[in-house]
Amino acid sequence: MNTTVVNTGTEGKTWGGGNEPLKASYGKMMMWFFIVSDALTFSGFLAAYGFSRFKFIGTWPIADEVFTHVPFLHGQELPMIYVAFMTFVLIMSSVTMVLAVDAGHHMKKSKVTIYMFLTIIGGLIFVGSQAWEWATFIQGDYGAVQTKGGNILQFVNTEGERVALRDFVVAEHSERTTHENKNGLWFVGESSLPTYTVEEVVKGLESHSDILVRTQTLDEHGHKTVLTREASLKALKTNGKMVVEGANLHVNEYGSPLFADFFFFITGFHGFHVFSGVVLNIIIFFNVILGTYERRGSYEMVEKVGLYWHFVDLVWVFVFTFFYLV
Repeated sequence: MNTTVVNTGTEGKTWGGGNEPLKASYGKMMMWFFIVSDALTFSGFLAAYGFSRFKFIGTWPIADEVFTHVPFLHGQELPMIYVAFMTFVLIMSSVTMVLAVDAGHHMKKSKVTIYMFLTIIGGLIFVGSQAWEWATFIQGDYGAVQTKGGNILQFVNTEGERVALRDFVVAEHSERTTHENKNGLWFVGESSLPTYTVEEVVKGLESHSDILVRTQTLDEHGHKTVLTREASLKALKTNGKMVVEGANLHVNEYGSPLFADFFFFITGFHGFHVFSGVVLNIIIFFNVILGTYERRGSYEMVEKVGLYWHFVDLVWVFVFTFFYLV
């Protein structure tokens, strides 16, 4: 049987990409694959946040009233100042990473060391700031009362300024025991009791005629609805269920608990990425000091971790926009 071989003109030829498709090494390509997949993950989270906020737009917390704290400046209302500082630090760490990569291209070990160190410091400041912001968010500042329907009642003065529970409520020295497994039902427990009871809040409101109740519902001007004096007392007496202090995965003194759920999950997920990036940068930093990449004749590892760090910074721009600005 005769076999005819047709020469199509491709015999002996291989794919033109060779070992470096798109003129990128294998390590860079894998880093880009990871970045793309991780970007899709963050996109899904932020899209879910956006849809949830749109659905509950009338009761969503106002960011300017939530993120007002600055370390060492207690009692001052400075909306977004510290968040802006965190963002600036993270962006500047991206700049120092660019300088480290550029110095690596020119085989300047000393400059790579300096810029990598500055990048690590910026990342540590951001992670520490985010941990402080979490602690402040969890602890709360003003306190509120949750209604039987799950809504939040806050308190303001006649000028519309927030008033903390401690400013008008006096705790009575009554015996209150937190329910635990050892002193009640088996396998049933509860978190620590709030500082005040609803009854104590009612008495405090009755004794301060300049205090009003503000609901979490926004009016047509984007401001939360403030009830009259009579409506305030009625809402608290008939619908008040429990005192809420701070925010967690169950309750949120600032408004919808869903806001706190997304805040903890998305910022925590991003914070984990930043922390992982800091660890990677520290490893690369010590390798630079030991001269590992100098002996290899290439600082490509600095460039790879730089790609990851720039991605983390870019993601924060979107998280910052969604949670704090919009």
